[in-house]
Amino acid sequence: MTGPHHGDGDDQLAGAFGGNVRRLREEAGLTLEQLSVRSAVSRAMLSKVERGEKSPTIGVASRIAQALDASLSDLIGAPAAAASGVAVVLRKRERPVFRDPETGFERHMLSAAPGAGGPELIVHHLPARVSLGLLPASPPGTEKQLVVLSGTLTVAVGGIVETLGTGDSLFLQADADHGFANPTDAPCDYLMVISRRT
Repeated sequence: MTGPHHGDGDDQLAGAFGGNVRRLREEAGLTLEQLSVRSAVSRAMLSKVERGEKSPTIGVASRIAQALDASLSDLIGAPAAAASGVAVVLRKRERPVFRDPETGFERHMLSAAPGAGGPELIVHHLPARVSLGLLPASPPGTEKQLVVLSGTLTVAVGGIVETLGTGDSLFLQADADHGFANPTDAPCDYLMVISRRT
């Protein structure tokens, strides 16, 4: 894993993210004001996000996705994977990455062929002493399973806090507010599978 990067890639990500937010908002027939009320994100911030002028934090991005009844991956965009017969390949350099401009948190999409309703494979990078705070509840039936690849991860869900070390796994029903934090001076990487039962 690498730390946060800055430059053209971030600009492209912000533009793609904003374009997807605008498209989904328009498809839902929502005004910026209505989306602002639903997401508890200011109209000014939403406008900047849609124009690709501002990269949202993970908390803001999650609230926007929830308000649009979409996944974060829907807003980040599908990977540019290459199909070859029965296999689909996603090269590391082509994977969609969400970077939180305030914390350096990174969300790497690993699923080469994410399908509607299918599980998503993601790896998260949490720099030292970074907390994502409480993320909004996911739609009912959303489950997250994770394994810590390196470092220490604290997971809060349903009033319970669990501390996980390298190699530890956790399952959670994500239809309640939940949060992830790295309480140590070393970075933490963890692999997550998100599935949605309909």
